Amino acid sequence: MVENINPLNSQYEEQGYFVIRNYFNTAEMSSLREVILTFHERWKKDNAEFYQTEAFNSSLITGSQYLSFDDRIKLFNFISSKKLMAVVDSVIPNNPAFMNTQLFFNPVNPQQKDFWHRDCQYDHDVESQKKVILDDQVLHLRVPLFDELGMELIPGTHKRWDSEEEFNVRDERKGRLSSDDLSNGKKIELAAGDLLVFSADMIHRGLYGLDRLALDILIFDSAADYVDYVDDDCLPDSTMLDKISDPTLFMNTIRLKSLVR
Repeated sequence: MVENINPLNSQYEEQGYFVIRNYFNTAEMSSLREVILTFHERWKKDNAEFYQTEAFNSSLITGSQYLSFDDRIKLFNFISSKKLMAVVDSVIPNNPAFMNTQLFFNPVNPQQKDFWHRDCQYDHDVESQKKVILDDQVLHLRVPLFDELGMELIPGTHKRWDSEEEFNVRDERKGRLSSDDLSNGKKIELAAGDLLVFSADMIHRGLYGLDRLALDILIFDSAADYVDYVDDDCLPDSTMLDKISDPTLFMNTIRLKSLVR
């Protein structure tokens, strides 16, 4: 699998994403699924009202609130495995750092619709967004736990601003809704074992339906100013580091956080 990564990196540079089909085997997926389902069931119980009314994702999966020490170690080892780091290093070759994890699922409310967005729109006004998308970007690595409808992306928008149609829909202007279809959207169905890599700041939306349950791992370039987004509890503590086969990804984040304290 790894030998196919370099040409896929060229696709990332041009299009803002790539997919590796069947990247994880049955055993890897079974082990990951067990850990994530443990988190998900405990999170749903603890956030019952939010889950029933409006939730479509959760975050801080690697934190201590819902997973045991051993399950966290399993998850940290999956995230920093040679398979995933080969992909990460091909896109961010210099000191990639761990940011967060998210879990995406179908909303319980059938009236809830999927929506177009750039991740940066939640932290920046429009003028700042135009600058952010040209700077160092955050990488999403999506691992679907079951077969799902996947994602819809606008290729190339990790390096360019919205067209008039895209902006009106994403920002809900001129009577458009963020759930409206876009003429240049590219749908990417995903199966358990696939890996989708995409830029957080490209225009995208998750597609609700089927048995949607996808783990997203967020990675950033150490040169970028994202360390404030990292929750300390989501990082391995000193007793965990020697149980992680290659803790470099997490150590990079820990080092960055030590510099801003």
